Amino acid sequence: MELFALDFVRNALIVSVIMGLLLSYLGVHVVGRGIVFVDLALGQISMLGVAFAAYFEMDPLIISVAFTLVGALLMSFIKVTDKRLKLESIIGILYAVSSAVTVLLISKAAHGDADIQEVLFGSVFTATSAQYIPMAVVFAILGVVHFIFRKQFFEITKKFESRDVENLGAFNIWNFLFYISIGLAIVLAVRIGGVIPIFAYLVVPPVSAVLMTRTNTSLVLISLLVGVVGSIAGIYFSVTFDFPAGSSVVAMLGAIFAVAALVRLVRR
Repeated sequence: MELFALDFVRNALIVSVIMGLLLSYLGVHVVGRGIVFVDLALGQISMLGVAFAAYFEMDPLIISVAFTLVGALLMSFIKVTDKRLKLESIIGILYAVSSAVTVLLISKAAHGDADIQEVLFGSVFTATSAQYIPMAVVFAILGVVHFIFRKQFFEITKKFESRDVENLGAFNIWNFLFYISIGLAIVLAVRIGGVIPIFAYLVVPPVSAVLMTRTNTSLVLISLLVGVVGSIAGIYFSVTFDFPAGSSVVAMLGAIFAVAALVRLVRR
């Protein structure tokens, strides 16, 4: 408790818990749809926006937000009906191309390396209330929207899970809102949390929950619990043993996943 009384530790804990709550919920849909690399792709597109802004000397935050939202919009139109292909393969192409263009722009930008390092690894211990309050407000709005329309979001996730997407049409409002939600969440969280921790928040809690339950309600609740416990344990581990915060959170989430896998094995 003495550790969490320090301002920078408390801010890091608040930021981590906020990210853990929403991203763990969105991860339930990400895992259900089988698009676990969508956050890496959107994170990379966000970095492409940063590199683009550095090259043309523009505001990196505004440009990265714009790039991420456009990327999320484009992904919402992707529907794979060919049984030989998976949605992940298309997302992988987007990730590879955006990575290549990012490297090209960074090679010619004066300060691109520093901005990209910030996006990759984040820095929750330097987060201030001015940074995380706007993120918390947007996350709360997204959470309310997903709670009110949870039935519609889960119905379309089930369609993608069963690959029954042929009747969705060229544009589906709920699919579009899902990708916009995850795009906004990633672009706001990645500057503070970093790409790899955000990926862990989106994947580890829902996968751990899948190992322990079958119903949607308990799946969401367990996923949220894993996200919060992993955040608290990660920050505590980081401060106590002087390790990087992002890596510590990912390690603690990994430990929880290992426990969930062991419980699943014992129950079998």
